[in-house]
Amino acid sequence: MNNIFQLANWSILIYGLVVLLGGVMGYVKAKSKVSLLAGVGSGIALLVAWFLSAQSPMVGLGLATLIGLILSIVFISRLLRTRSFMPSGLMMVFSLAATVVFLLGWLDTSGFLT
Repeated sequence: MNNIFQLANWSILIYGLVVLLGGVMGYVKAKSKVSLLAGVGSGIALLVAWFLSAQSPMVGLGLATLIGLILSIVFISRLLRTRSFMPSGLMMVFSLAATVVFLLGWLDTSGFLT
């Protein structure tokens, strides 16, 4: 496998763990059950995408890109609603960056970038 795929693949794992832990932290700090369910659910879905990317890179990276895009939209809307950078703005930046990396990995795996 090439370097872009490897970067994207490991980024799925890191981003998935950050999202999962962020949901747990949202519950611990603010007692937000919505943060817990959304964070753990999204984190697990990203970990599934990471596992799938080892078996079928197109499927795993495609799923991770979709989840990253959805989370980017969610965090952009939260930032606009709350006008508070923490935590929604930080997660928006992280989600957008992760989505770009996932998309580049997917495009590279599909042969589009070669």
